[in-house]
Amino acid sequence: MYQGFFGLREKPFALTPNTAFLVRLAPYQACLNLLRVALGEGEGFIKVSGEVGTGKTLLCRALLNALGADGERWQVAWLPNPGLSPRGLRQALAHELHIAAADELDDHSLLAALNHRLIEQAAAGRRTVLLIDEAQALPEKTLESLRLLTNLETEHCKLLQVVLFGQPELDELLERGEFRQLRQRITFSYRLRPLDLADTRRYVEERLVHAGYRGEPLFDARALRRLVAGSGGIPRLINILAHKALMVAFGAGSRQVRAAHVQRALEDTEGARPFLRQGSVRLGWSLAGAGVLLALLGLWPWLQAWLPGGAA
Repeated sequence: MYQGFFGLREKPFALTPNTAFLVRLAPYQACLNLLRVALGEGEGFIKVSGEVGTGKTLLCRALLNALGADGERWQVAWLPNPGLSPRGLRQALAHELHIAAADELDDHSLLAALNHRLIEQAAAGRRTVLLIDEAQALPEKTLESLRLLTNLETEHCKLLQVVLFGQPELDELLERGEFRQLRQRITFSYRLRPLDLADTRRYVEERLVHAGYRGEPLFDARALRRLVAGSGGIPRLINILAHKALMVAFGAGSRQVRAAHVQRALEDTEGARPFLRQGSVRLGWSLAGAGVLLALLGLWPWLQAWLPGGAA
């Protein structure tokens, strides 16, 4: 809707985890550096945790792409949906490792086939890495089965390395006594923190540039401060608020996003800081809802010229 008005090729704040929009902020780069070191050292378990919306899936995808691009050294398996039974986990890993007829093998044969394939990969000079997103959703029995899979090893190295990406509930789960053996195997861990003002400014500006924006800062200083306060520095909320603020600024005919535009976005966003939502009025961010809002502002005729198929 607003891309043409602001000179953008695409939406800069989409919620899909597009690695092309990964901004190499200090917390993200520190996490990726730790992952490279830990995997290079051959560690069995590595854990990355963070609140909802802090960028875990984006980092998981970035790591997946980086390792996958170096097929001489790495064999990567990715499980985006971990709600599997122990057998389901082994079958999913077997499919990722291209083991034929994995669904037809009994448990003993499946484990033997996995062990054989992992040994093949190690003999070829490739390390096998299993990436599990949303790991807090792993059933307890599956988590224990995962630990047992990492028992597969030679005298010199682990045959399977595992990177767990999960919400803080994963940390709480692993603190339980029955998982102490697995917890002791996690030799590297990283906790993603929210973004501060400097991080948020860079995050917003770099995503805008990647989307095609050229010009003076699109969000003024007060708008950025309001964005940080309302989002708590959570990237997903920053994306939601920034997108809505651009819609409000566009509807008002403003070439720059100001604090008032961000405030209107805050008033319509679930999960925004409660003290910023007091007295808020729901706005409705479907196209129809935005149309009602702009009609009330007397701006609908002006907006129609910017919509596909609108008046010239």
